[in-house]
Amino acid sequence: MADTTSGHEQRATNRGPGRLLIAVYILFAIAATSRAGLQIATRFDEAPVAYLLSALAALIYIVAAVGLARAGHTGRRVALACCTVELAGVLGVGVLSIADRELFPDETVWSDFGSGYGYVPLVLPVLGLFWLWRTRRDPA
Repeated sequence: MADTTSGHEQRATNRGPGRLLIAVYILFAIAATSRAGLQIATRFDEAPVAYLLSALAALIYIVAAVGLARAGHTGRRVALACCTVELAGVLGVGVLSIADRELFPDETVWSDFGSGYGYVPLVLPVLGLFWLWRTRRDPA
């Protein structure tokens, strides 16, 4: 997509490997939403912070997928914000869940840096940020 006002061209985030990235975000959105929904509905009182964090992760995955799929300026900004918050979340929750196990009596998507999901929650925002950087505007 061309930006005629600045003379720069921006590559779409929803093409090529971006499609796979969007698919993984959608898969994780479904997984995290399902898990958080079940946990909140059946045993919220056991670990409310953990379950709400999983719900937050699900929301971030959904919004990131939409941002990457939209591929325009607004979509890129939304995806950038989501990937940044996601990376901060998985790093912060990862450290806290290891440092003080009592803070999270049950796992979240981001606990132990996403170990319950094969560390994909740790790698996914890095790949998202890399893809956004890789498809940024190039000088004409």
